[in-house]
Amino acid sequence: MPSPSAQNPSAGDSYAIEAYGLTKSYGKPPARVLDGLDLRVERGSVFALLGPNGAGKTTCVRILATLTTADSGTARVAGHDVVAERSAVRRAISLTGQFAAVDETQTGEENLRMMARLTGLSRTAARRRAQELLERFDLTRAARRTVSTYSGGMRRRLDLAAGLTGSPEPGVFFLDEPTTGLDPRSRQELWQVVRELAGRGASVLLTTQYLEEADRLADRIALLDKGRIAAEGTAADLKGRVAGHRLDLVLTSREGYLRLAGRAVHHSPETLTLGLPTDGSAAHVRALLHEIDPAGTEIDRFTLHSATLDDVFLALTSEVPAHV
Repeated sequence: MPSPSAQNPSAGDSYAIEAYGLTKSYGKPPARVLDGLDLRVERGSVFALLGPNGAGKTTCVRILATLTTADSGTARVAGHDVVAERSAVRRAISLTGQFAAVDETQTGEENLRMMARLTGLSRTAARRRAQELLERFDLTRAARRTVSTYSGGMRRRLDLAAGLTGSPEPGVFFLDEPTTGLDPRSRQELWQVVRELAGRGASVLLTTQYLEEADRLADRIALLDKGRIAAEGTAADLKGRVAGHRLDLVLTSREGYLRLAGRAVHHSPETLTLGLPTDGSAAHVRALLHEIDPAGTEIDRFTLHSATLDDVFLALTSEVPAHV
């Protein structure tokens, strides 16, 4: 059953995106991809939907961007119902998928002018809009080069710019795993673009497999597991749900490793390393070491560090995420 705010648009004025009870199944027999998903993204924020392949991230984005219809549930984007007001939603959003959707045989400027014309702008207005976006996304010097000569990061910036040609700003941005396949430098460039969009008041829903990406960019993070939200909060909130710190132990034997594996939130069988949650205090660390290895023979060495989103994922979902 959708929440009251889903039935009363005025209750969700502070949200760029609202979804309640979304379900979606594919195939025969049907396999459920989304299973009662609830999601709310505040206006002017970056929200990361984090999950492994198959968790339902892209399906969620496709429903919110009006590219497919949920089997049940309701959703509003930029104040508009994604089914009843599909055209209004499309005018308010920009969607960037996992692969850049630009014409490599045209120049960057030609791509943007073409997209602007397709949205209904006149030739003069399209030329002006293209120049504005080239400057904004730091592509002016490459404007008259064919896109086939662009780096991966430049193509992604052009793809984002193309999505803005006809959308009102600040608007709502859907970035579906936008850094997939990018090298580290290009990924950093795209992160900077996302920060700039948010700084201008845009609302961004970012899906990613990369823990560091969510940690660095998002105001709030939701962990998606088997079509449901397993946990949601700020990065600090989520790390605190597992433990403030993690004690990594290198065991002296595989037998000891296997005996303790069930209570660990981090596993590295290759190095016989296990990570256990701790509050980080000297008293708690000493107590853990004494409990685990009273004879002082099973632990070779240990290190203490702050909990990461890796720990959160391992503790709160059934899948192991990809790493940057």
